[in-house]
Amino acid sequence: MPNDILIARWFNTFPELAELEPEAKAVLLAATQFPRLGNGDIAYHQGQACQNYLMCIEGQTRIFKTSESGREIMLYQVGPGETCVLTTSCLFAGNPFPAESTAQADVLLAALPADVFHRLMGASPKFRHYVLGNYGDLLSSLITLVDEVAFTSLDLRLARRLLAEAGSQGVVSKTHQQLALDLGSVREVISRYISEWERMGWLRSSRGSIEVLNRSALAQYGAADEDELRGPLRSAVRE
Repeated sequence: MPNDILIARWFNTFPELAELEPEAKAVLLAATQFPRLGNGDIAYHQGQACQNYLMCIEGQTRIFKTSESGREIMLYQVGPGETCVLTTSCLFAGNPFPAESTAQADVLLAALPADVFHRLMGASPKFRHYVLGNYGDLLSSLITLVDEVAFTSLDLRLARRLLAEAGSQGVVSKTHQQLALDLGSVREVISRYISEWERMGWLRSSRGSIEVLNRSALAQYGAADEDELRGPLRSAVRE
């Protein structure tokens, strides 16, 4: 059984699990392990069988798909207090992972073996309610991503991604190549947009990072409709 400190951190991050029925909670505690991943470690490979229900306590993983030509696109990220929608889907269906996941920082996970997961889904209404509710929220987020990729142009998605990644300090700790991989594009196109926004005073780009200088301008651009962006800027950095 895990130590009290890990259990406290786990239940603080996933408070719904602390409210399970006593018998279900005892089964959960007895079966769950706490693996750690270092930055860049593989969480799972495409085609790998799903062996655990994974809950992220700290750190962040990146789930992405790679095309036959080698181009990547990030599907979503999993951070503290979150689970992986593909993991849950694979457990439900008994299918292998259709994508790949890597750690973007040092990661601490709670891993519940698949057989115990299925046992608790059948025996514990509270556990089942948590898993299904969480799964529904994750699916909604994934559908939002699909909508963005299908119906939103790359420059708008890049503006939104920069704001999302900037944090309180306004610094995006990623290269142009990493942003291109996240958005399913190529570095040259991403660099054209960033160079233009840098010229306009919205950003400052340096080796391995990008500083957001004008959040309001970038946010206004990212929130605009396609028809509102048919001026010189869109022409200058056309995809």
